[in-house]
Amino acid sequence: MAPPLSLPTTARLPSSLRVDPSNRSVVKALSRLSRPSLLSLVLDWLDPNNNALCPPLLRNSSLEEELDEDEYETDLYPPARSLAELRELYVDMQTRKGSRREVVDRILEGDWRQGLSLYQLAMADQQYLYDHPGTLKWACYKIQRLYAPAHEDDVDADSKYNKIDKTTLHVPRFHPSTFLQNLQAEVLPDLKAHYNFDRPKGLPLLLLRILVLDSPYNTDLAISAVSASAPSAARTVTTFDTSRTIYIAFPDASPHIYISKPQSVGLTTNAETRSLRTLVVEGIPKALSRPRERYTLKAINLQTKNLLAMLSLRGSGRGNAAAGGWGIYAGDRADDTRVHNPLNTLLPTPPLSDDAVEERGKESTDATSQKPPSRKRILDPGIAEEKERHKRQRLVAQARFGDSAKLGDGKGIERVDVIIDDPFPFPVPADVEDDARDSDGEMARQSRNRRSKGRRSAVDASLMQVSEDEEGEDGDEDTDIQNAWDTTNATTNESSTSVNRGPGRKGDRDRDKWAWRPNIRMSLHGPHVFAGIRQLVEAGFIDGTRMPGWMTGEEGVTMGAVRNGRIKGFKGSGL
Repeated sequence: MAPPLSLPTTARLPSSLRVDPSNRSVVKALSRLSRPSLLSLVLDWLDPNNNALCPPLLRNSSLEEELDEDEYETDLYPPARSLAELRELYVDMQTRKGSRREVVDRILEGDWRQGLSLYQLAMADQQYLYDHPGTLKWACYKIQRLYAPAHEDDVDADSKYNKIDKTTLHVPRFHPSTFLQNLQAEVLPDLKAHYNFDRPKGLPLLLLRILVLDSPYNTDLAISAVSASAPSAARTVTTFDTSRTIYIAFPDASPHIYISKPQSVGLTTNAETRSLRTLVVEGIPKALSRPRERYTLKAINLQTKNLLAMLSLRGSGRGNAAAGGWGIYAGDRADDTRVHNPLNTLLPTPPLSDDAVEERGKESTDATSQKPPSRKRILDPGIAEEKERHKRQRLVAQARFGDSAKLGDGKGIERVDVIIDDPFPFPVPADVEDDARDSDGEMARQSRNRRSKGRRSAVDASLMQVSEDEEGEDGDEDTDIQNAWDTTNATTNESSTSVNRGPGRKGDRDRDKWAWRPNIRMSLHGPHVFAGIRQLVEAGFIDGTRMPGWMTGEEGVTMGAVRNGRIKGFKGSGL
């Protein structure tokens, strides 16, 4: 009988599509899980709700029981007769000790010898992510609405409506099935994707896993065909071995999206990884958009491997615009709202009369006791001064960091990269300012040319892009200010002192623009960068009173250009 005909299609991969258990990608996906996680995963597969997508191999009906006995007589893992029996077997394996290899062999050579579905592999991959939360690096993007004309008559055919509407707070509605349908329309015809939604326990977000294959088919041919990108010496590599996986997290009640770095089970180039991420970043706003309601994604320059830290900085709640020491104004906890909030106008409740009576009774009891009064130990003046200094340093750290940046809070950020964009602080005489401007411009161009040569890392490229974007925004701001000043100067009659404010400010900006700025980049590494800075403040190695605010984490970014002690372009909540 001829095999069924497979035709190229634009449909997505079905969750019931099975992968050969001997595939090395399948073996790797199961072997990296621990024994308890494997057994818990198998019990989820055997749930009656998942039986259609995770069917195990079971024996036939009682009419063919004798034939089954002959067929599985020499089988090392004979099939069970029912789901209840198979489930009881794996529950019994949980109660006794054993190796992980025992469970993997039982799955691949016994109960699921006919193959594992894409849904099962997605569950195994997500289980590994839950067991090891720091395996993926996440980048944060903000969903922003684009400006749209109020009426059809206002539409200009020559205009491109790609400007962000900063006056609206509208957040798009999200429905999983509609979103996947719109996202699938953006996938290229020669690619096939498999989608799987899941909600992690204890995290207020919805997780989407996308598996991408280089194949135009959505049948068994998509996972069994030989990969064209594999070298001639490794022609046994299939398209499933070169698949790529990317995760998208949708936090609850937040206009942000977290996108992970693409992962691959085989060998892929950096260009393929970047192209997949670009495809996802461009496809998400199109999938969220509707007629007369278009959106775009804007990078927040926040990257970390910790989802808890990402949720605390760009999740739901009031603490996203009040990081660091400003978190006391957000009032995340009920106790903070009632007692510690500086905006609280109610005075603390005075002690009750019963408590006052009890205190007086204790004082009288102490006075009538026959124990001799204890003498206070007089400390050395140097030790007392040292204790006072340490106490003041802890109070300064508490004021600057608040309840954030503490070891063990589970919100650690591993890396922070900044470029110091401040001009070098030395006075320039007025007579040599013009000559220095030309020489500084030439030095800046030469320095820029030197930096552009050679291969730069992704962090360097991102930081340079951030600096260039912020300079462009500063230029636009100067243009807007100058235009507004010219309009005001033309329509009003003001004094000469007020007329000179605009040009004076522009002159200061030009002077600051042409000042010499050394190329200084600072990279902070560690399991919890801001907690380490807080410990240095408490120990007295960093002056907490003069420390810039971005070192407390209140800016909510991990990359940026610093000018005058602040991350350029930071505007709090962004409203």
